Amino acid sequence: MVDLFLDRVLVKNNWDQDELNTEREIIGILENRILMLFFASAECERCQEFVPVLNDFFKRLKDPYYIENPALLALIYISLDQSEEQQESFLKEMHKKSLFLAYEDPYRKELQAKFRVKDVPTVVVLRPDSSILSPNGVDDICRFGSDCFRNWQESAELVERSFMLNEEFDDLNLRTATDPVRRLKYKTEDDKRKKRWWKVWVKGKDAHEEEEEQDGRWDRKDKEGGRGLWGRR
Repeated sequence: MVDLFLDRVLVKNNWDQDELNTEREIIGILENRILMLFFASAECERCQEFVPVLNDFFKRLKDPYYIENPALLALIYISLDQSEEQQESFLKEMHKKSLFLAYEDPYRKELQAKFRVKDVPTVVVLRPDSSILSPNGVDDICRFGSDCFRNWQESAELVERSFMLNEEFDDLNLRTATDPVRRLKYKTEDDKRKKRWWKVWVKGKDAHEEEEEQDGRWDRKDKEGGRGLWGRR
């Protein structure tokens, strides 16, 4: 799929409409992703009705507010508009994380011919290797919403390269994955030190009490012996 746009310029649908025109940028944004090519036109009433549905589908799979790990998914608008003004108007309704080809780029028509797009709206769904998952995913998106992405993912055998710590460590603010082990180790050692200190302290206390008790016995004996001596006198 990356090869499909390697020699092309993709534009981000953000405020500045940043261009992605280097191989590194194209690979970074498209590699190992399922790609949706959205063919539509501003003057098409069905396209206008479908855009909110597509935006909701896309944001639920990409926006951190809805999903912790954004899906490996990319959306490119392929304009079939009759003017640049129409395209710009339609882009204002599109999700801001979508991409598009510039109106003057003839590659728009080439893609339309390549995927035999005759009706709009059409969403051609491609695997990462550019093979077709669905010639038109509009019905699936409307019927199943974001759930249909799982089917695409399984069909594409797409691997999510993400790693999550076990839920039991989520609230511990861990620096590394071995922190729980180290914490348990240090806790155990601290407990051992406390137990040793407690034993020494108790032993010392007992010895001190025993010594005081012994001194008390000697004092009592001395007093008793003294009284006996004075009494004899």
